Amino acid sequence: MSKPFKTLDDMGDVRGKRVLVREDLNVPMAEGSVTDDTRLRATVATVGELADKGAIVLILAHFGRPKGNPSPEFSLSQVVRPYSDVLGREVRYVDWEGADDAVAMLEPGNIAVLENTRFFGGEETNDPSVVARFASLGDLYVNDAFSAAHRAHASTEGLAHVLPAFAGRAMEAELDALQKALGAPEHPVAAVVGGAKVSSKLDVLRHLVTRVDHLIIGGGMANTFLAARGVDVGKSLCEHELAATCEQIMEAADKANCTVHLPYDVVVAKEFKPNPATRTINVHEVAADEMILDVGPAAVESLGDVLKNCRTLVWNGPLGAFETPPFDTATVALARTAAALTEGGSLVSVAGGGDTVAALNHAGVADAFTFVSTAGGAFLEWMEGKDLPGVAALTR
Repeated sequence: MSKPFKTLDDMGDVRGKRVLVREDLNVPMAEGSVTDDTRLRATVATVGELADKGAIVLILAHFGRPKGNPSPEFSLSQVVRPYSDVLGREVRYVDWEGADDAVAMLEPGNIAVLENTRFFGGEETNDPSVVARFASLGDLYVNDAFSAAHRAHASTEGLAHVLPAFAGRAMEAELDALQKALGAPEHPVAAVVGGAKVSSKLDVLRHLVTRVDHLIIGGGMANTFLAARGVDVGKSLCEHELAATCEQIMEAADKANCTVHLPYDVVVAKEFKPNPATRTINVHEVAADEMILDVGPAAVESLGDVLKNCRTLVWNGPLGAFETPPFDTATVALARTAAALTEGGSLVSVAGGGDTVAALNHAGVADAFTFVSTAGGAFLEWMEGKDLPGVAALTR
């Protein structure tokens, strides 16, 4: 089936061609070592395939926020050795000074990481002169960094307009998964949206109620919705000033035939710390000095039943304060139910966002979901129904 964007399959013979590949190498580091190489591993399929086909692979990436001021602290040179270990191939480093000569020396199959794109002040403003500088080094352009696709930068959007542009394998997999989840999903569709604050996900909620059949709200967000419904949530994290907004979202859900699920039993404690004394109670029994820190077991069981009747699941955010035991219980239980349904073939499950990835890894089920996106901001903006500049620029 034809895709709305070109992929590596559409590139033709790339032997000897200089291919600029936008990847996300913005990895966490401590004392010179990469502490999480997830993003590096995500690049292997695209970079390896192009190198095997004889392309000269030139990797564009940012690292930190140097704001156009080059400094060793933000140099991608420090990522080259760990990246080479992940790829299992030699990776060269090319500084911007002398880049033309360095690139001219490269041979088919060579891989080089160009210095931090953000060392140019015009990278983040999509300055045409910076786009031209990048383009002068390459013949073709591949965007493989969905996590940076919500930014219209020179290396993520501008280049796609001046060189033949293609989606890399990681970008292609991400876009295919998102299309299955909300673009053209199989109904019924459920969305789990958790996290601390409703205010940070208002656009997500407003968009989802028009697209999904079941909206499951967890985390601190659920407290705000419960309070809007007249429930006394004690000293729980709650944005009381958003009561009217929550009512509007629930009214919009009613009009769209979307069922909003709020917990009816909860786990409460008087202190927010690991393993305090807790009570599992009906939501109407929260004492003035207690806070809701997780969804209760009865509600989780009934949410599992909802998922059993759904064909598609989109998940962003935990149900409780999952970093602090025992308030990870509900998130782990529902994640395991979703994973089992996915493995059983009845559910397409797509999850994304930093906390979500951590929660699914904690539950031991990330590999069982259909797709887990490591993109934070880009995944959220996609859930808000926004066009992502880096993706729009690739569209045929």
